[in-house]
Amino acid sequence: MRRSVFAGVGAYLPERVMTNAELARMVDTSDEWIVERSGIRERRIAAAGEKTSDLALKAAQAALDQAGLEADALDLIVLATATPDETFPATACAVQAGLGMSRGFAFDVQAVCSGFVFALATADNFIKAGQADTALVIGAETFSRILDWKDRGTCVLFGDGAGATVLRAQDGAGTAADRGILKTALHSDGSKHDLLYVDGGPSATGTVGQLRMQGREVFKHAVGNLSAVVGETLAGTGLGVQDIDWVVPHQANLRILDGTARKLGLPREKMVVTVDRHGNTSAASVPLALAEAVGDGRIQPGQVVMMEAMGGGFTWGAALARW
Repeated sequence: MRRSVFAGVGAYLPERVMTNAELARMVDTSDEWIVERSGIRERRIAAAGEKTSDLALKAAQAALDQAGLEADALDLIVLATATPDETFPATACAVQAGLGMSRGFAFDVQAVCSGFVFALATADNFIKAGQADTALVIGAETFSRILDWKDRGTCVLFGDGAGATVLRAQDGAGTAADRGILKTALHSDGSKHDLLYVDGGPSATGTVGQLRMQGREVFKHAVGNLSAVVGETLAGTGLGVQDIDWVVPHQANLRILDGTARKLGLPREKMVVTVDRHGNTSAASVPLALAEAVGDGRIQPGQVVMMEAMGGGFTWGAALARW
């Protein structure tokens, strides 16, 4: 059976660090208030003129370097973002040009915070279908550009960044012992639009708009949806929660991470946590956390890794892989 194997990971964070103390000078909040409700202590903010494609390109190059590949080895780029450079063309095409990739194809996917998991599943299916042998999967966001900096309920939560992975096709026996992506599961529920959305867009208002969220309602849905999709992704693989070495979750809120771990009966020590330093970077959060855990040696070859996320739409999903 043809599998998508992780060949490299990469990450990029903007230089500017915005602390909770700085936010407290902008809105009615405090470091204590933010940490208690989210676990976030700081986040990165893109520089003026620094676009989503700029962040994505740096993360992509780092992933290719780790994989030992040049851009012309790529057949496909799938870039997940809710904050593209422009309405069109796709930000993935800007990355393709920036890498000097002269073959293959590139496109964006939009599933907000679940975007990387959706992009990973999309690239995996292209590889399994034989339409690509090597794929670059990126999650990149400049969420600071769509925040209402007067709304303390949302502006304290989000940050900017990018993460990337390189997938390569590899044949195996088709068992859970093989390396690569074992299974993915994706969901959406468009009826929950009003709980998390941006109040603008080229068709609706002709403006970019700003993020709006009913945080308590989102939290109520997140833990249940995420724990359920993890169970769904494990089903039929012969693996259980006890076999998971690492969960790399979307870094939305520390309380959501803790609640999901408890509901799954998973030790908190198996959760990769970066939300305290990155904030919620939407589609970039899972690959950023993945790159950190691979880079510091926590994730080792042969280990079982579960990636999961939920975002506006609602969208949610998970991907199970043996590293």
